[in-house]
Amino acid sequence: MSNKSRMVKWAFLFYLFAFLPLYLNAQSGDARSWMKKGDWRQGFDKAKPHKSLNVDEFYSQYQKNPEQWQTLFRWLQTTDLLAIPKGKHPIPGSKLVASVEDSENGPLEKRNTESHRKKSDFMIVVKGTEGFALLDHASSTVSQPYNEKKDVMRYQYVKEKTNFFNVKSGQFVIFFPSDWHIAKVETKKKDQTIRVIVVKMDYVD
Repeated sequence: MSNKSRMVKWAFLFYLFAFLPLYLNAQSGDARSWMKKGDWRQGFDKAKPHKSLNVDEFYSQYQKNPEQWQTLFRWLQTTDLLAIPKGKHPIPGSKLVASVEDSENGPLEKRNTESHRKKSDFMIVVKGTEGFALLDHASSTVSQPYNEKKDVMRYQYVKEKTNFFNVKSGQFVIFFPSDWHIAKVETKKKDQTIRVIVVKMDYVD
C-alpha cells in the first residue's frame, strides 16, 4: 500500500470515528424532539408509548411512510377501543387491519418467540396488563428459519438475559424487525385477562 493510500485510509477512519457519533446523536436528538412535539399523534390521546419503544426507529419509519402511520393514529382516536367487537377490522382508507384480541397472558414456556422482516407489530393494550419480553441477540439462536409466507422467525433464548416488562392499559408498544420478542407473557397480576389491538405496519427499509 502506497503512502498516499495509507493517508486516505487514515483520513477516512478519522472522519468515521470523529463525526459519526455526532451525526447519530443529532439523529437521536431529532427523534426525541419530534416525539415530544407530538404531531405524530394526529390528535391521538388515548395511550402513551411504553418506555421500551425504539424512538429512533419509530421516527425513521414514520418519516418513510407518514400516511400509513397517520391513518393508524386517526383510526385509534376515532374508534371506541373497548366497544369494538373482537376480530379483524379493516382500517378505512388503508390496507391496514386491526386485530382486536380478548385474550389472557400465559406461562412463558407456552409463549412463542418471534420477529418479522416485512412488518412491525403495533400493539396497544386497551384493558388489563400484558407481559412482554425482548430477547438478547447475542445469546439467542434461530430455532425456526424465516417463513416468508407468515413473515416470522422463531428463536431459542436465554431467560436470564431476556428483558421482561409489563405494558398496562393506556400504553402501546411497537416491535420492529430488530425487536425479537414474546407477547402475552404471564405477569404477577392477579387478573391475566387482556384486550389488546394489534396492527401490522409495513416496514420500509
